[in-house]
Amino acid sequence: MEAGIVGLPNVGKSTLFNALTLSKSAQSENYPFCTIEPNEGMVSVPDIRLDRITTHVQTQKVIPAVLKLVDIAGIVQGASEGQGLGNKFLAHIREVDAILQVVRCFDDPDVIHVAGKVDPVADMETIEIELLLADLQHFESILPKAERNARSLDKDAKKRLEVLKRCQEHLTEEKPIRTLELSETERAAIKELGLLSAKPILYVANVDESDLEGNGELVQKVHEAASSVHANVVAVCAKLEAELAELEHDDRLEMLTDVGLREPALAVLARATYATLGLQSFFTAGEKEVRAWTVPTGATAPQAAGVIHTDFEKGFIRTEIHSVDDLEEFGSEKEIRAAGKLRIEGKEYIMQDGDVCHFLCNR
Repeated sequence: MEAGIVGLPNVGKSTLFNALTLSKSAQSENYPFCTIEPNEGMVSVPDIRLDRITTHVQTQKVIPAVLKLVDIAGIVQGASEGQGLGNKFLAHIREVDAILQVVRCFDDPDVIHVAGKVDPVADMETIEIELLLADLQHFESILPKAERNARSLDKDAKKRLEVLKRCQEHLTEEKPIRTLELSETERAAIKELGLLSAKPILYVANVDESDLEGNGELVQKVHEAASSVHANVVAVCAKLEAELAELEHDDRLEMLTDVGLREPALAVLARATYATLGLQSFFTAGEKEVRAWTVPTGATAPQAAGVIHTDFEKGFIRTEIHSVDDLEEFGSEKEIRAAGKLRIEGKEYIMQDGDVCHFLCNR
């Protein structure tokens, strides 16, 4: 699972990507399209539960969950018609599972805004419209074939056509597919289309150092606009986060204290991205490592075991589970077991965020 960072040129998108991935590879010149090919990076997902586990489990190493991020070049109005290398950029968006749109919520006369003024809601609308138009063009190419298939006696083909037409009508009303109420079966029918406006989206309000908590008027406008398209918002000062990313641990903590933050905003953003992708973590804890593993929300216990090793899913027998709270209360897995709090779950069990697991499998 991966998320693509998008935005109009000069909103701080690549600065944010570099800070997130601790990368200095991308250019930072004040020009549109300075990022031509999408850069990719892996980001750790901060999780305080790992610290809580290692308080009670002595281990050699701690491994957090990770996300894959893709820095996609700036999009401009007319991208769906090929403006500004638009077709290429939209193709990159089609390949990711979720979208992080960076919107500019700060004034800086030295950084030129492509539209000539700072208006984050207009920026949100510009990209949303381009995604909608690209999806509508996609429907124009696939509907004729879907209509021909529906003329047969194939009931599934007829149902698929009905879903496609509902989606097309929703798009013509300038509404993204993510806001259309669809059943799980209907969503499965259109998943292979890679519709841009169906992808979950998280808005990243790039704020000034004077508004680190995102209480300013511009950010509030972003919140209002985001709520109408079923999206969340995280406020980040990309400039500050880039500086923090360059510091050693102790210096970083000192700087955070100086600016009144408990943790880097990037930590909040990583967790929000994780949730936007529909992911959750479970843990394994032992002498060699304490590790957070990633599974989609709704995954079964065998599927979770398969994340560790494919053979574990095939040979799954059962899993022993306790919570981080149980570990803190009783101090060890041995004491959790003695207290009768260790749960035994089978193949039908749906994993819960934060489960601490020991899988039993035939290999």
